Amino acid sequence: MGGRAVGAKDSRGRRATLQTVADEVGVSRTTVSNAYGRPDQLNKDLRERIFDAARRLGYSGPDATARSLRRGRAGAIGLLFTETLSYAFADPYSVGFLRGVAEVAEASGTGLLLIPMPPRAYGPAGDKDAPVPPGNDDPETAVRNAVVDGFCLYCVPVGHPAKALIRARGLPMVTTDERDDPSIPYVGIDERASARLAAEHIVRLGHRRVAVMVDQVVAPGTSGPATVEEQLASDCGDLQGRLGGYRDALEEVGVDWRSVRVVAAGRNSRSAAASAAAHFLDVADRPTAVLAIGDVLALGVLDACEQRGLVVGRDISVAGFDDVPEAERARLTTVRQPMGEKGRIAGRLLLEPPEEQKVPRIKLPTELVVRATTGPAPH
Repeated sequence: MGGRAVGAKDSRGRRATLQTVADEVGVSRTTVSNAYGRPDQLNKDLRERIFDAARRLGYSGPDATARSLRRGRAGAIGLLFTETLSYAFADPYSVGFLRGVAEVAEASGTGLLLIPMPPRAYGPAGDKDAPVPPGNDDPETAVRNAVVDGFCLYCVPVGHPAKALIRARGLPMVTTDERDDPSIPYVGIDERASARLAAEHIVRLGHRRVAVMVDQVVAPGTSGPATVEEQLASDCGDLQGRLGGYRDALEEVGVDWRSVRVVAAGRNSRSAAASAAAHFLDVADRPTAVLAIGDVLALGVLDACEQRGLVVGRDISVAGFDDVPEAERARLTTVRQPMGEKGRIAGRLLLEPPEEQKVPRIKLPTELVVRATTGPAPH
């Protein structure tokens, strides 16, 4: 597992290699190699000593592509996302985005490597010292060893440490988070303005007592009401943008945002949202409208309303976001965003980067789709 990072040199101008790092730490080349490729073979303290020495010497790790491919091209792109692998195939929005990336990769004869990095593997703001759960591979090793020509960052928080590792490897990135470093090509939507479309629709219908359903705010798996302070502390760009859009529209008509119940389901699932909806449906001053930051959550709220005998569109209004296939079947009012096109553009930016010097920053259009789940506020 030898190799050296292209262009890395030590403080005396020599090209840094596994051997120079091994000499610096006083261990064998195999031990240094295991720190990157077989972390379970070393204790944490030794790994940290090796990585500290590597950083001082300017060595970013073995070149995974050079190790495995004669011509230095992997013929694959990596899709990095902070959820479980099973989630990528179960969540309808993720499926739409993945399909878009896959279509472009397939057309160019390029492979697609999915790299799940669940948020629980890191603490707040990407704390890499947070414990990694049993059975979850070391996320840093996954990024270091991925044999790819570039990475698509799908819903990866701004401060996530994976980005520094990708930069150290000298590989290109594309992000779906507008808040990312402006040097990284970006494709997405105006989250705030798009969410405002749904809230303005609710406001025009006369609703002033409103609740909001989100997937998570404080930490994965934590459900229940979220304070304004907790909302603002979230590192999720989609959440921040959509809550901001709802808040803009409601405050414009005099609604105090602190009076709006923002409830976290704990995860982006229909059943979790149906359970969490009790926080605003089973109270005396039940809201007349619910805004959900995703259609899966909105569908869960519809289930909860049905369980309570509430007629959606008459007794209570519900609006989602994304316009996944099930939204049309449920006649859900929602904000439509181009899931597949976003994935296709992300793939093209990696595989067919534009020649001009300006870094691409692409925002795609969205639209409000009004269906049967929203109606006038009840008197």
